[in-house]
Amino acid sequence: MIKSKLVLSLFTAGVLYGMPLMINDIAGIAKANAAEPTKRESKRVPAMRNRVYSQLARAQELADAGDKIAGFEVLDEVSDRIEQLNSYEKAMMWNFYGFMYYGNDDIDNAIDAFEQVIAQEAIPDSLYLSTIYSLAQLAMQTQDYAKALGFLKQWQANSDKELQPGQHIMFAQVYYQDKKFNDALTHINSAIELAQTNNEIPKENWLILQRAAYYELKQPEKVTQVMEMLVKLYQKPEYWLQLAGMYGEIGEEKKQLGAMETAWQAGFVTKESDIVMLAQLYLFNQLPYKAAKLLDDAIAKGVVVADEKRIQLMAQAYVMAKEDEKAIPVLHKGAEIAENGKFDEQLAQAYLNTEKWQDAITSANTAIKRGALENEGNMHLALGMSYFNLGDYHQAITAFKQAQKFEKVAKTAKQWATYVAKERDHKLRLAMN
Repeated sequence: MIKSKLVLSLFTAGVLYGMPLMINDIAGIAKANAAEPTKRESKRVPAMRNRVYSQLARAQELADAGDKIAGFEVLDEVSDRIEQLNSYEKAMMWNFYGFMYYGNDDIDNAIDAFEQVIAQEAIPDSLYLSTIYSLAQLAMQTQDYAKALGFLKQWQANSDKELQPGQHIMFAQVYYQDKKFNDALTHINSAIELAQTNNEIPKENWLILQRAAYYELKQPEKVTQVMEMLVKLYQKPEYWLQLAGMYGEIGEEKKQLGAMETAWQAGFVTKESDIVMLAQLYLFNQLPYKAAKLLDDAIAKGVVVADEKRIQLMAQAYVMAKEDEKAIPVLHKGAEIAENGKFDEQLAQAYLNTEKWQDAITSANTAIKRGALENEGNMHLALGMSYFNLGDYHQAITAFKQAQKFEKVAKTAKQWATYVAKERDHKLRLAMN
């Protein structure tokens, strides 16, 4: 971008050759960090002499042909006679130096050379403006944002044209780096409005900068609006995922799920963490079977690691979906790798739900033995219910009495024990008759 502007400045020399002009003057080098930019005053521009123009043009020809050393040598010959040059000729000589230094990626010397250009009093407005704008860009490259802002303000103070979108973004970038986020947004929003007025699509990096500024200002609703535009205009996978995340942050869980599902259907959800997040969203939105199926398929494909946490989540989803038969093999996998009885505890409940009484007894006893249970009392209840359904009233009552030692289930266990005792006594009376 800077190189193209510098090339334009060089060709301007040919256009202006031999033509004295009335232009504005600056009292000295523009101070990049000045509190207020200064407006240049009128001054006559001297003509460039043919001999000087020919040498400068020769230097550019050599540089364009790839012989930069020879190009610099020609410029040095001109510089040796600098006292004989008028202000315009000096400015153009330094402009050539700046351009060639920049071509060599020598940014510091390029800046020094361009500052010499604007230090000359009698130069055309076009050269002054293009040079000071290039200086702002170079200051940005060296991360001297205060200096870049000073150059931009000086450029704006001496330009009679309205800012174009790209120029607004230049201001916005400097303000953002200087942590003046509201000022940055003023220019970003202006750039976007101008583009939309001209039926143009805002550039992607403009929206990214806008999103970053709103994020720094802790305005998640605004960040979400920018993400919606990025998704609409640029359709990148990461934007869909980021949009889903922002919907979650502002409490729009339905929209969050919608964005994630759209991303999933488009093939954008590929990372383990994103797949797990989608499964959790399904659970949150009362869609447990979708959560379980998603995790089951992802584990089968090796995309999601079948560790304790993932297995627990999948089993939980199947249980919530009342799919105990499908939960059972998942819980068995968890029991194999767990170091405690938490999966056995859930297995006992799943077997109880599917009326597999002996399996429920085995799992409940294993859970009690391995420990670290959510509520051991529930396992004694499961034992009591299973024994009761197998017709073993004695074992059932024993299990229920054991369950009464646990406060959370004591009342239920007592009721069951009373009921089983009555059933036992009723059976005995029938048998005696």
